[in-house]
Amino acid sequence: MSEASQFDALIVGGGMVGATLACALADSSLRVALIEGGAPRDPRRDEPHDLRVSAITRASRQVFTALGAWEGMVARRVSPFREMQVWDATGAGEIHFDSAEIGEAELGHIIENRVVQIALWERLRNAENVSVFCPAACARLRREAGLIHARLEDGRELSARLVVGADGAQSRVRQFAHIPVHGWQYDQHGLVATVRSELPHRETAWQRFLPEGPLAFLPLHDGRCSIVWSTAPEHAARLQAMEDAAFCEELGRAFGGKLGRIEETSARAAFPLRLQHAECYVAAGIALIGDAAHSVHPLAGQGVNLGILDAASLAEVLLDAHAANKDIASLAVLRRYERWRKGHNLLMMAAMDGFKRLFGSEWWPLRGARNAGLTLTNRLSPAKQLIMAQAMGRGGDLPRLARL
Repeated sequence: MSEASQFDALIVGGGMVGATLACALADSSLRVALIEGGAPRDPRRDEPHDLRVSAITRASRQVFTALGAWEGMVARRVSPFREMQVWDATGAGEIHFDSAEIGEAELGHIIENRVVQIALWERLRNAENVSVFCPAACARLRREAGLIHARLEDGRELSARLVVGADGAQSRVRQFAHIPVHGWQYDQHGLVATVRSELPHRETAWQRFLPEGPLAFLPLHDGRCSIVWSTAPEHAARLQAMEDAAFCEELGRAFGGKLGRIEETSARAAFPLRLQHAECYVAAGIALIGDAAHSVHPLAGQGVNLGILDAASLAEVLLDAHAANKDIASLAVLRRYERWRKGHNLLMMAAMDGFKRLFGSEWWPLRGARNAGLTLTNRLSPAKQLIMAQAMGRGGDLPRLARL
């Protein structure tokens, strides 16, 4: 095998999380390969928003800023949200968060996934130590002579001491390492669309908890909103099949008319929701990040942010180990990453699952308790400030890239 096909680290998956890791390892003395099936397409300024968006926390924004990718996102389109309004459809309980209460300009940003990805890939163009293989797909992995060899579908073969799975919930890298996953289906689908409402969104993220699941309106820079409606699979299928006018009417009713009439909608898509967690994040020569390690309910938009922190933390562990002349593929090194991230991710997953079950219950004592809890928390400024700090990604042991 030629020297040009041998690397220190091979990242399988060049989406938002995998590209973040590649950028974090850029300009180091490690030789890195990134494998991705398709390059992101740069959207035109006048092009409609993609249905796939993410709520990017302040911690993730700080990572992107440190990596030199944030300017590329801002140059395209990012949508700040400064407030958040949450209320229960079955009672009077509600809570309002305002970034001004904690002296911040915003709580976060709504950004299309492709905008995040293209800005990170732009950063990689100038990274001499990162080789991008795209379009390419990993067909097979095998161990031999202390290395892991990846055969691509076009017949090329790459080898590395360390292979990182950033290849999603059905991770081929995780399957190769025989790492089991635990979790369950939520019997819900997340329906997504872009809509225009009669009233302005006021740079506010809105979320109404309905008995069948939460409905979120996320503000976009052009006045529209990206919606995520978690509901029963058969209801999601019916919503997808509706004429636009009928869908807008049903959406407006479900949202309680908070933003007036829903005047127009894009095409709609839906995807199944589940909780999934890998039993371990590492094995000899293997590390998992992002959805390859964990998938959470989207009700608080934390999924991709957990993955971004995974990538920043793993990069810090690898660079520190490399600087100390340690083997970056050893379990002793990789388990530091696992210990760092697994507890935090489990805590966030448990919180999201708990919120889903709490607000999905129609048992009247629990319904009354959650409405009272929302109202009480809304009156307690310290509690609200703590919740906002956690939602912005400020809690826990942050990697250097995420620290202000």
